[in-house]
Amino acid sequence: MDRVAVRGLRARGHHGVFAHEREQGQTFVVDLVMGVDTRPAASGDDLTRTVHYGIVSEEVVAVIQSDPVDLIETLAQRIADQCLKHEAVQEVEVTVHKPDAPITVPFDDVTITIVRSRG
Repeated sequence: MDRVAVRGLRARGHHGVFAHEREQGQTFVVDLVMGVDTRPAASGDDLTRTVHYGIVSEEVVAVIQSDPVDLIETLAQRIADQCLKHEAVQEVEVTVHKPDAPITVPFDDVTITIVRSRG
Protein backbone atom coordinates (compact mmCIF):
# COMPACT_ATOMS: atom_id res chain seq x y z
CA MET A 1 0.00 0.00 0.00
CA ASP A 2 1.30 3.41 -0.95
CA ARG A 3 0.99 6.36 1.42
CA VAL A 4 -0.35 9.85 0.78
CA ALA A 5 0.34 12.13 3.73
CA VAL A 6 -0.94 15.55 4.71
CA ARG A 7 0.62 16.97 7.84
CA GLY A 8 -0.12 20.04 9.91
CA LEU A 9 -3.74 20.75 8.95
CA ARG A 10 -4.89 23.48 11.33
CA ALA A 11 -8.36 24.61 12.31
CA ARG A 12 -10.15 26.10 15.26
CA GLY A 13 -12.56 23.82 17.06
CA HIS A 14 -14.59 23.89 20.26
CA HIS A 15 -13.82 20.38 21.49
CA GLY A 16 -13.09 19.48 25.10
CA VAL A 17 -14.72 18.58 28.38
CA PHE A 18 -14.39 22.02 29.98
CA ALA A 19 -16.83 24.89 29.42
CA HIS A 20 -14.04 27.33 28.51
CA GLU A 21 -12.83 24.96 25.76
CA ARG A 22 -16.34 24.82 24.31
CA GLU A 23 -16.84 28.59 24.57
CA GLN A 24 -13.45 29.93 23.49
CA GLY A 25 -12.27 27.13 21.21
CA GLN A 26 -8.67 26.32 20.38
CA THR A 27 -6.46 25.25 17.52
CA PHE A 28 -6.29 21.58 16.60
CA VAL A 29 -3.63 20.19 14.27
CA VAL A 30 -4.16 17.01 12.26
CA ASP A 31 -1.75 14.73 10.42
CA LEU A 32 -3.12 12.18 7.93
CA VAL A 33 -1.42 9.22 6.31
CA MET A 34 -3.73 7.55 3.83
CA GLY A 35 -3.10 4.10 2.41
CA VAL A 36 -3.82 4.21 -1.32
CA ASP A 37 -2.88 2.05 -4.27
CA THR A 38 -1.48 4.80 -6.51
CA ARG A 39 -0.64 2.52 -9.45
CA PRO A 40 -3.93 3.06 -11.33
CA ALA A 41 -3.55 6.85 -11.09
CA ALA A 42 0.13 6.78 -12.01
CA SER A 43 -0.35 4.53 -15.02
CA GLY A 44 -2.81 6.94 -16.60
CA ASP A 45 -1.72 10.17 -14.90
CA ASP A 46 -5.34 10.37 -13.72
CA LEU A 47 -6.38 12.26 -10.57
CA THR A 48 -9.77 10.53 -10.51
CA ARG A 49 -8.04 7.20 -9.75
CA THR A 50 -6.38 8.34 -6.52
CA VAL A 51 -7.32 10.43 -3.50
CA HIS A 52 -7.58 14.19 -3.99
CA TYR A 53 -5.68 15.35 -0.90
CA GLY A 54 -6.86 18.94 -1.32
CA ILE A 55 -10.50 17.90 -1.01
CA VAL A 56 -9.72 15.57 1.92
CA SER A 57 -7.91 18.44 3.65
CA GLU A 58 -10.92 20.73 3.30
CA GLU A 59 -13.21 18.00 4.63
CA VAL A 60 -10.97 17.39 7.66
CA VAL A 61 -10.96 21.10 8.50
CA ALA A 62 -14.78 21.07 8.27
CA VAL A 63 -14.90 18.13 10.70
CA ILE A 64 -12.68 20.02 13.17
CA GLN A 65 -14.90 23.09 12.89
CA SER A 66 -18.16 21.13 13.21
CA ASP A 67 -20.13 19.84 16.18
CA PRO A 68 -18.06 19.87 19.37
CA VAL A 69 -17.15 16.63 21.13
CA ASP A 70 -15.62 16.02 24.54
CA LEU A 71 -12.73 13.80 23.47
CA ILE A 72 -10.03 14.07 20.83
CA GLU A 73 -10.50 10.31 20.45
CA THR A 74 -13.98 11.01 19.08
CA LEU A 75 -12.66 13.77 16.83
CA ALA A 76 -9.99 11.43 15.44
CA GLN A 77 -12.62 8.78 14.69
CA ARG A 78 -14.80 11.31 12.86
CA ILE A 79 -11.84 12.36 10.76
CA ALA A 80 -10.94 8.75 9.95
CA ASP A 81 -14.55 8.04 8.95
CA GLN A 82 -14.52 11.04 6.61
CA CYS A 83 -11.26 9.95 4.96
CA LEU A 84 -12.54 6.41 4.41
CA LYS A 85 -15.52 7.76 2.48
CA HIS A 86 -13.09 8.24 -0.41
CA GLU A 87 -13.01 5.07 -2.47
CA ALA A 88 -9.27 5.15 -3.07
CA VAL A 89 -8.46 5.34 0.66
CA GLN A 90 -8.08 1.81 2.03
CA GLU A 91 -6.54 2.78 5.36
CA VAL A 92 -5.89 5.97 7.27
CA GLU A 93 -3.71 6.96 10.18
CA VAL A 94 -5.00 10.08 11.92
CA THR A 95 -3.07 12.02 14.52
CA VAL A 96 -4.91 14.81 16.32
CA HIS A 97 -2.74 17.32 18.17
CA LYS A 98 -4.16 19.46 20.95
CA PRO A 99 -1.25 21.81 21.68
CA ASP A 100 -3.29 24.09 23.94
CA ALA A 101 -4.78 21.34 26.11
CA PRO A 102 -5.71 22.49 29.61
CA ILE A 103 -2.77 20.96 31.46
CA THR A 104 -1.31 22.75 34.47
CA VAL A 105 2.32 21.71 33.92
CA PRO A 106 4.66 22.58 31.03
CA PHE A 107 4.20 20.34 27.96
CA ASP A 108 4.76 20.44 24.22
CA ASP A 109 1.74 18.66 22.81
CA VAL A 110 -1.05 16.18 23.44
CA THR A 111 -1.84 13.74 20.62
CA ILE A 112 -3.87 10.72 19.80
CA THR A 113 -3.11 8.52 16.82
CA ILE A 114 -5.58 6.00 15.43
CA VAL A 115 -5.40 3.67 12.43
CA ARG A 116 -8.58 2.63 10.66
CA SER A 117 -9.17 0.58 7.53
CA ARG A 118 -12.03 -0.65 5.38
CA GLY A 119 -13.88 -3.70 6.60
